[in-house]
Amino acid sequence: MTEHAFIELGLAVLKTESEAIAALTQRLDQNFHRACELILGCEGRIVVTGMGKSGHIGNKIAATLASTGTPAFFMHPAEASHGDLGMITSEDLLIALSNSGETSEVTLLLPLLKRLSIPLIALTGKTQSTIARAADINLDVSVSKEACPLGLAPTSSTTASLAMGDALAVAVLQARGFTEEDFALSHPGGNLGRRLLLRVSDIMHTGEAIPLVNPEYSLKQTLMEMTNKSLGMAGVIDPETSKLVGIYTDGDLRRTFEKMPNIETALVKDFMTANCVTIDADRIATEALNLMHDKKINALLVVDENNLVQGALNMHDLLRAGVV
Repeated sequence: MTEHAFIELGLAVLKTESEAIAALTQRLDQNFHRACELILGCEGRIVVTGMGKSGHIGNKIAATLASTGTPAFFMHPAEASHGDLGMITSEDLLIALSNSGETSEVTLLLPLLKRLSIPLIALTGKTQSTIARAADINLDVSVSKEACPLGLAPTSSTTASLAMGDALAVAVLQARGFTEEDFALSHPGGNLGRRLLLRVSDIMHTGEAIPLVNPEYSLKQTLMEMTNKSLGMAGVIDPETSKLVGIYTDGDLRRTFEKMPNIETALVKDFMTANCVTIDADRIATEALNLMHDKKINALLVVDENNLVQGALNMHDLLRAGVV
């Protein structure tokens, strides 16, 4: 096949699947609202099931629900009838995916679900099918055609089911008031979790590692302190109150030398930046990054409510921590 032919086939698949998702918007009605309310009211867990390709989609829907504040897991319907049904409690809710609505491994579970009074939300492609009629709520995810030219491989139908599952998860997420920090708590091992959970206090330099001088230090003394601590800055503190009164940075140094002072006698208080930008130790590290970007600076001093210096950090610290 030619390059053009491959591209045309790819475009045809994307067009068919996008049309399938667009068609869902015309069928999102009170049943969707009822399904969201049922999920929100579930005191147990959401159990998702489906066979074959529907099972793969169901697995992803369960994972999305679990990571966005709704406890959920996937149960293989064939294994369910051989003991795994014991995973389900009377407080749980089942979401079943079946394009035909007649998947035998799922229909086998229906009498047991009724006996246990477990609510059933079905995502089917046929509203009059066995599973659709048995469900407390059926969400119509039917498609006019599969993207597969043979009309056999589940393509548009699985895409529609996945999109409906995402719609449920996101709607419920919003209703729960789920926050970025909540999301990070369920993703502590990844870059996203690190970005959202890491606080300034976790990465800042403390104690003797903080470059500090008093206002009467000469520029030479200040530069030595900056060089020894290697943070590209020095905090200037009042020797009597220990409160921060300013900062002297690499940028200040460049501006200082435009005036050609005598570094042996010139005092840092005459060249420092007063009322400097600071941050609290409890702030999320990404806030420090955003502050640096907004203010076009490369380092920050960390102070408490009394303007006493608690720590210091620069862009390299954020890079090492994986925040950038």
